Amino acid sequence: MQDSAYYFPAAALALAAAARTPALIRHRHDPFLRSVCALLVLSAAVFFFAAPPTIAAVNDRTGIVNFSAPLVYCVMSAFSAACLVLIIDWRGGRPEDIRRASLGWITAYGVVIVLLITLFVRGDAPVERLRDLDTYYANTPYIREMIVLYLVSHTVAAVVMTTLCWRWSMRVHGWLRAGLVVIVIGYAGNLAFGATKYAAVIARWNGADWDEWSTDYAPPPAACGAMISAMGYVLPLVGQRLSDARHDRSAFRALGPLWHALRQDTPPPPVPMPWWSPSGLRLTQREAANHDGLLALTPRLDPAVHERAPARALRAGAHTDEAEAIAQAAMVACALDGRGKIRPPSGTGPSPALAVSSKALVRMSRALAHSPVVHAVRQDASAAVLPLDL
Repeated sequence: MQDSAYYFPAAALALAAAARTPALIRHRHDPFLRSVCALLVLSAAVFFFAAPPTIAAVNDRTGIVNFSAPLVYCVMSAFSAACLVLIIDWRGGRPEDIRRASLGWITAYGVVIVLLITLFVRGDAPVERLRDLDTYYANTPYIREMIVLYLVSHTVAAVVMTTLCWRWSMRVHGWLRAGLVVIVIGYAGNLAFGATKYAAVIARWNGADWDEWSTDYAPPPAACGAMISAMGYVLPLVGQRLSDARHDRSAFRALGPLWHALRQDTPPPPVPMPWWSPSGLRLTQREAANHDGLLALTPRLDPAVHERAPARALRAGAHTDEAEAIAQAAMVACALDGRGKIRPPSGTGPSPALAVSSKALVRMSRALAHSPVVHAVRQDASAAVLPLDL
């Protein structure tokens, strides 16, 4: 990777973290949101501090040769811990189990960070290396152990994350499963990063020079993997929102026939809602208008229609819920056809309660527009065949 290329994933991940900040402020006590934001910030920090220009600047500002090495390794270890804490919070469970598991991983990687700093202080790295410190000091006492420790801790986190996400994805469906699979694909980049680093360091131990594996081959899959994993974390949330919006638009359109039929019995909303308003708000307003229209229509409902229409609907192949929706739609249709006058009910019982749930309203609206049973009932009613011989 070119020196400046490190800043592109850093900037993208920082923007993703900034985009989540308003939600974090509104829900500051949500452990999942805190974990996501911490993960994005640490991921951006890894690429920012691993960029050779940043390494040179940090070394110069601190006055300590290769000070950036333990800094980058510590940030990577904190990132690994954040990944594990995030998946624990996301998967859920008993609060005490989540807290214990999270604290265990945080403690383990806290120990790793202390050891990394200790090994760097004990070691001797007098020559500044901006890109190839891992291989240049692969045989230096204490620095060698520091390099191996950060690689092992990074690999452990990548393997655990990949295993947990893959197993979890086999037990869930929908957008959550898609997001977990994307995270697994992203962590393949982290595993590739570790494999190439191991190859370069082990080659140095055996007297070979595979430095390009560490400097040229390892960073690109790590950058791609981080970006892909970040998309996997947000995919379930974004995907669910898109699905909800699509469902709301579909339900809004499905309620159209009932809404148009009841408009004369429904007062107009005090504030008309423009078409670009959120689909959920438009759906809520249309449902409320339909409920108001049905309430105004109640005195003209004929219970006899409701008593006899379900049998005809069932004979036509409708299931139970659909037959009930058809019966209610037929009763509403007959009442609408007699709008302007109170139709004496042909039944003796009280008018049945009309649909109140969102799904029931949608079924009634669709039956009102498309059911042949409702159409036949309306024809019978218009011919004044009462009681109906259905």
